[in-house]
Amino acid sequence: MDFPERFSNLPEYAFPRLRALLDSHEPGGEVLSMSIGEPRHAMPGFVGEVIAQHLGEFAKYPANDGTPELLDAISGWLRRRFDVEIGPERIMALNGTREGLYNAAMALSPEEKRGRKPVILIPNPFYQVYAVATAAVGAEPVFVPAGAETGFLPDYAGLAPEILDRVSIAYLCSPSNPQGAVASREYLAELLHLAEKHDFVVFADECYSEIWREAPPPGAAQVAEEEGIDPERVVIFHSLSKRSNLPGLRSGFLAAGPQSIKHIRRLRAYSGAPLPQPLQRVAERAWADEAHVEENRRLYAEKYEDAGRIFAGVNSFRLPQGGFFLWLPVEDGETAALKLWQETGIRVLPGAYLAREVSGDNPGKGFIRVALVAPREETQRALIQLRDCIYG
Repeated sequence: MDFPERFSNLPEYAFPRLRALLDSHEPGGEVLSMSIGEPRHAMPGFVGEVIAQHLGEFAKYPANDGTPELLDAISGWLRRRFDVEIGPERIMALNGTREGLYNAAMALSPEEKRGRKPVILIPNPFYQVYAVATAAVGAEPVFVPAGAETGFLPDYAGLAPEILDRVSIAYLCSPSNPQGAVASREYLAELLHLAEKHDFVVFADECYSEIWREAPPPGAAQVAEEEGIDPERVVIFHSLSKRSNLPGLRSGFLAAGPQSIKHIRRLRAYSGAPLPQPLQRVAERAWADEAHVEENRRLYAEKYEDAGRIFAGVNSFRLPQGGFFLWLPVEDGETAALKLWQETGIRVLPGAYLAREVSGDNPGKGFIRVALVAPREETQRALIQLRDCIYG
């Protein structure tokens, strides 16, 4: 049978590639996984209690766009966190933000722009759902380097006007995965004005916004409101996975302009997989509570401090501004990951698996991504082993 060609150029996903690289070799020590960004801090203590209270709601079809109480809780959190007024009518609950990052592109990217195939801008390296969403809508991906020379953020403003005029969507992750760079207020303002000038939408992936080292990262909706930008120019995406250590809850949300949310909700009515109602009740409680988030941030701060001390003498080492990954420079990411596995049993992800080769260059090739998600003592031990193995 014939299969669609639009996905034929997508490389295999990062973690099957990692298994193919490592799993035919014996680990050189106790296995310590630092390859996947699955939070391992304690989830909030109220989760089981809330599910038990609402257990009977598993017998009901869940609210497709989110319960009124959940949408109110999210709206309140946006007000407290970013000082923006986004009402429940402009918010939609998600079954994990990956769903939203994909389906919002399906809902909002047109078949043509200015009589030609639209362009979707993707930072390179990037969260891989951006590329598959681009392929699904038949747009042309333009991978924009996000390396040290641009502060580990993509320089979209530096693209040629003829490319920018064809852009329908620009993805941006801040704090960025994998580099941990934070887009400043000035960067966001420039990007949003660029979107106004060239008529495109910024998809602001802010899933790591509550894990930061020095100051809370600004939000795209916050800057858009301050700058008087049309609310249709930005869609924001947030998650409880990292903020609340609830990756298995699969709970996130997006917020958009009035017309954008109408199109997104219409598609969701046909294709979405809403979060079960008892889990929406947990999400209501989680967005209303900051105590567990502050504790979570404190635990990551300890591990940032440890990493800074352990890698103090390593050339080109930098602590991330946010998120929970180290983006460590190496000669070759695959070689370093295999060496670590064979000599220490530590699993890390080659940076090339998170990036795309453009004009013969893969901007992730000279890096490994290391997740600081394990308990502090385990993380300390692994980082010391990693340093001695790769940089010793």
